[in-house]
Amino acid sequence: MFDRTTTIANIMTRDVFFAHPNDTMQRVDELFTANNIHHIPVIDEESRVVGIVSQSDYLKVLHGFTLFKTEKSEEYNKAILRSLLVGEVMSKQVASLQPEDTVDIAAGYFRENLFHAIPVVDRQRKLVGIVTTFDMLNFAFMEPALLR
Repeated sequence: MFDRTTTIANIMTRDVFFAHPNDTMQRVDELFTANNIHHIPVIDEESRVVGIVSQSDYLKVLHGFTLFKTEKSEEYNKAILRSLLVGEVMSKQVASLQPEDTVDIAAGYFRENLFHAIPVVDRQRKLVGIVTTFDMLNFAFMEPALLR
């Protein structure tokens, strides 16, 4: 059995890919394409979390694209990504956790809501990590000897 009082700092991902509200969705496309991630926190100039873009948000944008894979349609699709700002697509209502919060608190957030990632912020709301349902599963099913 795992310790439900373990802090988020012990399980969160610290190296977080992020975007800014004035970045274009092309940056989000590049991040999702190049990395095995499903959520991108959006931060302001002071590194404070102001939103999040999920892969679902991104796929909704792509849903409006042409299905044809011609050179012209690909150029058109890329132009759309270059014209949309992250701030126009991101979810602005973002729950957050602090590093000293427990996995029990995080589990409650995940159970009560429909999201699968929560940015971890310090007391000034600056991004310091992210915790996902995948992180929680890894923690819950980790071998007890590895938790020490």
